Amino acid sequence: MDLFKILLLVFFVNISFCFAADPYSFYNFEVSYITASPLGVPQQVIAINGKFPGPTINVTTNENLVVNVRNKLDEGFLLHWNGIQQRRVSWQDGVLGTNCPIPPKWNWTYEFQVKDQIGSFFYFPSLHFQKASGGFGSFIVNPRAIIPVPFSTPDGDITVTIGDWYIRNHTALRKALDDGKDLGMPDGVLINGKGPYRYNDTLVADGIDFETITVHPGKTYRLRVSNVGISTSLNFRIQGHNLVLAESEGSYTVQQNYTSLDIHVGQSYSFLVTMDQNASSDYYIVASARVVNETIWRRVTGVGILHYTNSKGKAKGHLPPGPQDEFDKTFSMNQARSIRWNVSASGARPNPQGSFKYGSINVTDVYVLRNMPPVTINGKRRTTLNGISFKNPSTPIRLADKLKVKDVYKLDFPKRPLTGPPKVETSIINGTYRGFMEVVLQNNDTKMQSYHMSGYAFFVVGMDYGEWTENSRGTYNKWDGIARSTIQVYPGAWSAILISMDNPGAWNLRTENLDSWYLGQETYVRVVNPDENNKTEFGHPDNVLYCGALSKLQKPQKISSSASKSIGFTSVSMVVMALVMMMIQH
Repeated sequence: MDLFKILLLVFFVNISFCFAADPYSFYNFEVSYITASPLGVPQQVIAINGKFPGPTINVTTNENLVVNVRNKLDEGFLLHWNGIQQRRVSWQDGVLGTNCPIPPKWNWTYEFQVKDQIGSFFYFPSLHFQKASGGFGSFIVNPRAIIPVPFSTPDGDITVTIGDWYIRNHTALRKALDDGKDLGMPDGVLINGKGPYRYNDTLVADGIDFETITVHPGKTYRLRVSNVGISTSLNFRIQGHNLVLAESEGSYTVQQNYTSLDIHVGQSYSFLVTMDQNASSDYYIVASARVVNETIWRRVTGVGILHYTNSKGKAKGHLPPGPQDEFDKTFSMNQARSIRWNVSASGARPNPQGSFKYGSINVTDVYVLRNMPPVTINGKRRTTLNGISFKNPSTPIRLADKLKVKDVYKLDFPKRPLTGPPKVETSIINGTYRGFMEVVLQNNDTKMQSYHMSGYAFFVVGMDYGEWTENSRGTYNKWDGIARSTIQVYPGAWSAILISMDNPGAWNLRTENLDSWYLGQETYVRVVNPDENNKTEFGHPDNVLYCGALSKLQKPQKISSSASKSIGFTSVSMVVMALVMMMIQH
């Protein structure tokens, strides 16, 4: 066998191994405006492939995902994959610190591996307050067949998105914030993009399309519920049915029964629900506002229907009550503390989740991040972390690093709140590669906050009311605190998380409350392997978009939407075909 045939054989073996070990899943997303009436009033919403909400992405651990996005909006667009860790490829995270916007009428293709993850997540648009008009959808990562799951295979898998909703579209809401105004109370809550069932003739208008989930009696279903809303925490419950919590954002939990659970903005949970009722009528599915004056906020309630195939009638009567804790601020926090990591279950890998003993690792960096009520800086209403209101860089952080663009950001984010006046800066955290960071999130505002960290699942080790002190560490859970990517912080309280900094890149640390995020309550953690010859972070993709200081490098787009859909396979196929022809000629 001559050298050419040996090289060809090696090529085919490598290609076969790549595709056999790590298969590809392809999605084509066309993003556009459509008119819909989720609360009975026609309004402009953002649809994907004509659907609102967008289609569910369904992949398996370690698959390579290719999502071609065609932006048919009139403004730049990015999709962020909430909770997907983007191992070694922060270039695909879809926020302004990692990606240039996809211009109107352009295509751009995301390509990343869903490495060592399982669980329930969602995606959403991260720019220009667009999430308030839709563009979101569920994201499922199934375990590999060889990895045991700590519960019997459910009879069905159902995705549920819940979230507060305004009749004003995102441009009107954005203008209100730019003008220094509050958004006010939402107009309602949507369940899977639909308004409430008319359980009350006064609170709910006639003619609203509502969500119906049809089930078979005696069967057990996995419900994956994500709060994709703007800023409202929601209590989720199903009339007459127990919710067995099984998973949260990629971690299997200790299985516990709840009659209802508070789901905060950006959070996702999986429940096992057995259809064990007598089906004398349909049952209410409810998502109602929490950590607000619930009497005034009664209209901010989403109501769907659970319909048994043998149901004998429509749902009627009062909604099932939520927690009766208006004057007991500890109930919701104690419920959150009860969510524990299943340390004996396998996650994405065969070894038990608890084999990573986070409680015995020495902390290398400590950051106490405090948010306050909005402030005025240079005549503009802004939100802050540690006295800094974040200004997004015009050039993505790691792209600026790789191409040696200076003065894009400052590596000087303070470890404690500043004592001087607040300021607007592009100030980010200098994370230590393979370090172990403790982050304390102190909420000194009067509103509930949720915080998200891209690139990682962190360990939730503690939360309490009052100001965090060094002595608070004595209350930390160092054994089975849940690993997740989004954590709630109650008003006047703190939450503490631990992060193993093993994923190089630039990672967004932000509030999930969309109004506060838009006004500057975020930063980034830059994690770089100091070994310049390392293989721990992939370089920027071939199709990287350039903006800011690198705008001159951007070439006009030539690929059509139909051609770009299969670009990943096309390039490989062309190489294979060329080699085959060469072998024949040879």
